[in-house]
Amino acid sequence: MLRQKFYSAALLIFCSLVTARPIKKLPDTLTKNIIATPVTNSQEPVFTLPDFYLSPLALQFATAYIKENNWGLERLKKRSRSTFRIINSAFSKQAIPIELKYMAVVESNLNSDTVCNRTGATGIWQLMPFTADELGLKISDDYDERLHIYKSSIAVAKYLKQLYAEFGDWLLVIAAYNSGPAKVTRAIRLSGSDDFWKLQNLLPAETRNHVKRYLSVLHFFEGQHKATV
Repeated sequence: MLRQKFYSAALLIFCSLVTARPIKKLPDTLTKNIIATPVTNSQEPVFTLPDFYLSPLALQFATAYIKENNWGLERLKKRSRSTFRIINSAFSKQAIPIELKYMAVVESNLNSDTVCNRTGATGIWQLMPFTADELGLKISDDYDERLHIYKSSIAVAKYLKQLYAEFGDWLLVIAAYNSGPAKVTRAIRLSGSDDFWKLQNLLPAETRNHVKRYLSVLHFFEGQHKATV
């Protein structure tokens, strides 16, 4: 019972949920064949996981991360089906990879009423007020569409498409979603590379770890049953 109380309290404090723990440094290459490229006969991005695997050191990190957070992740898996179904519908409508739905796990543990008191970020996607406004979501004293899972997911899908059009790489998109596009653009310029693993140290530590947590969650939901190399 005490353990459940601690967990419930942690879910309500997003700001300290995932940033309080120190994150181990990961190897330069965490994944292979996970980055999307445009289909030859379409301009829409694709994202598939048939040959997704983690390198041995990265798998060690992901395994440790999953072990440390297993209790919460297993509980989340049991209650995530309906929320993921809504996000899948929104993302499919906007033709972006549905695997990006796991960003919401890292952002908020799928709690639609999560509010970060420090920044004002709200909802499962932790959208800031000005970002939500730019994406067409309505916010008033009586109603906040950031709390509406489908509407906020549609808005996020459009935003992710914009970021993909700018960076052409889903890991950079995830990084830009966390830190803002300007910091990713700066890292690309300073590093002379658009490879996340080559420029990651030029990004804020929170952003580097955000991307790695996403990949660990992705592995938990999608990759554990797949062969690793």
